[in-house]
Amino acid sequence: MTTRPVIVTRPAREAAHWVADLRAAGLDAVALPLIAIEPVADAAALRNAWLQLADHAALMFVSATAVEHFFAHKDAGVSLAGRRFWATGPGTTRALLRAGVPPASIDAPPPEATRFDSEALWERVQTQVSAGVRVLIVRGGDENANPTGRDWLANEIDAAGGLRSTVVAYRRLAPSLDVVQRQLAIDGAEGRAIWLFSSSEAIGNLQRAMPGTDWHAASAVVTHARIGEAAQAAGFGALRVCTPLQDALVASIESLA
Repeated sequence: MTTRPVIVTRPAREAAHWVADLRAAGLDAVALPLIAIEPVADAAALRNAWLQLADHAALMFVSATAVEHFFAHKDAGVSLAGRRFWATGPGTTRALLRAGVPPASIDAPPPEATRFDSEALWERVQTQVSAGVRVLIVRGGDENANPTGRDWLANEIDAAGGLRSTVVAYRRLAPSLDVVQRQLAIDGAEGRAIWLFSSSEAIGNLQRAMPGTDWHAASAVVTHARIGEAAQAAGFGALRVCTPLQDALVASIESLA
């Protein structure tokens, strides 16, 4: 078992859950959120999306955070019946269930899937989309609430003849590291801790927060091959790619011991 601490880089609330799970598995985990989550300044578009919910055959959520911020504006008179709710992974599925979405209305990669991403989701939902079918994508945005993230699934919907629209449910911002957090980042850069990344955006924010840092001594576990490519491009030395499931994460972290 590794004696190095594990730096969990997810947004604060999700990081707390991951830290607790990893500690329960016997690892020394600590949170260093590299993405700050803030609500949108103007929720008019979210409220309007709820009023137009019946116009959409399906809603696609990019994350559990998207679910939580979207449902925070739910109109009490709106029914969820007749809609499909798409989730890219188990965390988003759990958030939909907590929000009151019936399990039978949720489409997501199965728990035993080898990856949780837009491609895996599309394999399950593509037959739902044909000419004129409306899909609402609920996602995060930048500081000005402009949509951010990949457009791969949106492009697939377009190619299938579907009509997709997007609503930004929350903003993803770069954090400001305090003295303690900066020292933790230095420990990770110098190989005294193991990084855990579930977002390429977090790697970019880390690079901008620590300009000029040499990452070749750093070790990282990443939850998708694309994130691994970002870590490799940043100069990280030892890398492991695994699914974002606890057993796989623990095994990958311990393999870096």
